[in-house]
Amino acid sequence: MGEMVEVADRSGQWVRVGDMVRVLAVSPGADLDDDEREMIEFMVGSICEVERIDHAGRAWVTMWWSCGDGTAATSVGLAPGEMEKVATPPVRSH
Repeated sequence: MGEMVEVADRSGQWVRVGDMVRVLAVSPGADLDDDEREMIEFMVGSICEVERIDHAGRAWVTMWWSCGDGTAATSVGLAPGEMEKVATPPVRSH
């Protein structure tokens, strides 16, 4: 089954790949260790770009972290009630 083109956020606004969303909640899996769970829970309140929308209607976002060993990434699939579309400011020309 292919990926979806758009999905509604908690307010019914349509969200597409490339849109910015505020992470309102996350649902970490039970099999995560404490460090992974903490990083995912820390995403709440962050504004992230939607990278893809899967066949189940989850909008996937990623946060990058600076670690002692370099960088790490945390990705999470957000259900409609776990995100809110954020308006992007218009680009100004000079």
